Amino acid sequence: MISTAIRVARVGSAAELAAAALMMLGFPALMLAALVPSVPAFAAAAAVTYAADHYLHRKGSYLVNRLSKVRAGLSIRFLIRELLLILLLARLSLADNLIYYGAVACFIAFYGLQAPHGALVTLIRNRRRMPVATRNVDLKSRIRIPDAPPRFLLIRSAEKMLHLDLAAVAGILVAAEMESSVPGFIGIGVTLFLGCLYVLALMPYVRGGKIPPNAEKVLAAVDDWLREYKPETVLYFSGSKDSAYQVNMWLETMEQLDSKPLVILRERVILANLAPTTVPVVCVPGGVHLMNMDLTTVRVAVYAANVGKNIHLLRVPTMKHVFIGHGDSDKLASVNPFSKVYDEVWTAGRAGRDRYAIADVGVRDDDIVEVGRPQLAPIQGWQGVPEGRVPTVLYAPTWEGWDGNPGNTSLVLAGENIVKKLLKADPPVRVLYKPHPFTGTVSKEAGAAHQRITALVEKAAAERAADPRFTVDGAAQARAKAELARIEARLAELSGTGGDRGDEAEATRDGVVDLKRHEEVARLRVEWNDAYWRSAGTFEHRVVTGAEPRLYDCFNVSDAMVSDISSVVSDFIASGKPYAVTDSAELGVEEFKRQNTAVRAATILSNSAAELGELLAAVRDPAADPLAEDRKELKEYLLGPDEPTSIEQFNTAVADLALKAETRNLGQESRAAAAGTPGADELSDALSAQPPTTA
Repeated sequence: MISTAIRVARVGSAAELAAAALMMLGFPALMLAALVPSVPAFAAAAAVTYAADHYLHRKGSYLVNRLSKVRAGLSIRFLIRELLLILLLARLSLADNLIYYGAVACFIAFYGLQAPHGALVTLIRNRRRMPVATRNVDLKSRIRIPDAPPRFLLIRSAEKMLHLDLAAVAGILVAAEMESSVPGFIGIGVTLFLGCLYVLALMPYVRGGKIPPNAEKVLAAVDDWLREYKPETVLYFSGSKDSAYQVNMWLETMEQLDSKPLVILRERVILANLAPTTVPVVCVPGGVHLMNMDLTTVRVAVYAANVGKNIHLLRVPTMKHVFIGHGDSDKLASVNPFSKVYDEVWTAGRAGRDRYAIADVGVRDDDIVEVGRPQLAPIQGWQGVPEGRVPTVLYAPTWEGWDGNPGNTSLVLAGENIVKKLLKADPPVRVLYKPHPFTGTVSKEAGAAHQRITALVEKAAAERAADPRFTVDGAAQARAKAELARIEARLAELSGTGGDRGDEAEATRDGVVDLKRHEEVARLRVEWNDAYWRSAGTFEHRVVTGAEPRLYDCFNVSDAMVSDISSVVSDFIASGKPYAVTDSAELGVEEFKRQNTAVRAATILSNSAAELGELLAAVRDPAADPLAEDRKELKEYLLGPDEPTSIEQFNTAVADLALKAETRNLGQESRAAAAGTPGADELSDALSAQPPTTA
């Protein structure tokens, strides 16, 4: 029942639910205490509402954030509490007392301070928002970017300002109880003094040397850096916060390029969620700013997603444009007709090429290049389940998609059947459930199914922990948990999440990567992953959400996987392990295999999941696995050969396309000059100023 209430209220935990309930009940209690009247009761109810409000804001509770939509926002809640305090004084027959008038004047003056405070905070934030935000770009030597205001002045500033009334409220309550105005006026003085001090503390940051340079100077500095750095290959990305994984998966590949890489982002929220990287990153929210940037040395631009903002870079004719996507699967998104706007489309293996040929969406076969999947290097092979260990089965369904197609995800029609059968398997298996990060964003049914599956896995985990058949080395587990805590503390220290972090302007100024720190973070993340899995028994069912542990880490600790038609299946095939895919649209086994290349070496599940036994049999006895050879052949067809390596293939493709771009530019220059076309001199000068890309 509590879990249901948590889902309905959309809070993160039972503690948040309790705090929300206390806050909502606290205000009627305040009114009742004021009407009675009772100073102790009012003080107790006020303390509860203050504490609950603060807790929910500190947790970033969705419920509190939505209260403003029903005219019960932060300021209103504080104002109601103060008005009820005035009512309490009136009911105590103190309306003719000096403290009554002092309280009224205090709260009027206090709310008068809210406007300049809010205006200053907004002005500071706006002026410190950069037209172009960067990482690993040296702007410090080119423009002066002042330090950010102290973090405590701007973080949850409205909440902090309003909570300054606590001194006045406490003082007035003491005055009412003692029938002496002195404590009340002391509290009033403290509140007004602190409020004025807060406003005054913000004022220096809206003028003079505390303001970052204007947009024109920042853009000029970025162009100056670009001319010095001379980027050759650009990874371009635009999307929502939840799609940051699509660009993150390509960062390591960009770091391994033979040419000079650059990442261009279009949304600040993506920059905030970008994984650590050594590659220079430029975030340009404004389309006009992007189109005016000096990218004359870039010869190849690669795109990880088909989005409308791609047009802002696609319009540049001096570079070649490539769609690389963010996965390789049989979904319709993998053969999007929009792909024909690019000069080339790069796929992992032969399967991607064949998909476009079958789809006939205008992408020519000559424009398709097979480059493998460089990201799959961390995926380990499989030699069977180690003796004495419970087999692990990963259930990694994809999300519901935009079109309502029942074949998109197994969650709604088959998810619970799959998980129930896995949890009841005999001999037993361990279940890892890792849903797609978009799950439930479109379909309420998918979101509800996800919640039910989560509850099933968590309940089974609790039961298994109490089962005497499953024992764990408590000392080893305790050491792993301690190691995990140590690594997390060090990672927080290195990333800055454990202390103050600058705002956008300061992060742009100081965002040049420290290579030693970056290498240490990479090493610690490997150690964190190892400690994470050791901190639990090898039999313990788990729900795995969030960025860590990564999907590929889940692949490596699993012996089999159940999933849907998505790039997850294609990636898992790299491991050589048995897998199953659900035919949620009920096409039938033969038709399902005909339409979806990646399932041709899979156990095909109906929505009842009755066929799961075939998958588990292959896990328990690899020698009798009838699909083992099929998986080897399918792996090469989908992902390309093991040699040369994917990163070698990718670098070759970049170099070849860069040469094509350079040849095209030189040819265009020659034709323009020979024809005496108006503007030919300008074009010739522009192209001749562009240094050739290293092949």
